[in-house]
Amino acid sequence: MSDIVLRITDRHGKTHDVKAPVDMAMNLMEVIRSYELAPEGTIGVCGGMAMCASCQCYITSVHKLPIMEDEEEAMLSEAFNVSEKSRLACQIPISKELNGLECEIAPEE
Repeated sequence: MSDIVLRITDRHGKTHDVKAPVDMAMNLMEVIRSYELAPEGTIGVCGGMAMCASCQCYITSVHKLPIMEDEEEAMLSEAFNVSEKSRLACQIPISKELNGLECEIAPEE
């Protein structure tokens, strides 16, 4: 399997089923950007370094995700609209185990 399907809800509440390659070392934030599901300059502002929280999303499906590292936890502790389902999309690498993942892009504020 070289592609998986992700269900991503944008900031306007519209849901998109998108394909994501598992063989390109991408992360969830890069997939969101590649499909232009958020306006340019509003997501992944730091380039995926877990330094801005602009790619915060809510994981709404039950998938085993990578453990949250200290940098991500620290950034989320300073972000707005954080919930127990919050993760930084830049810290979630695309893998075959994420097939069917559902997430919602957090509000921009």
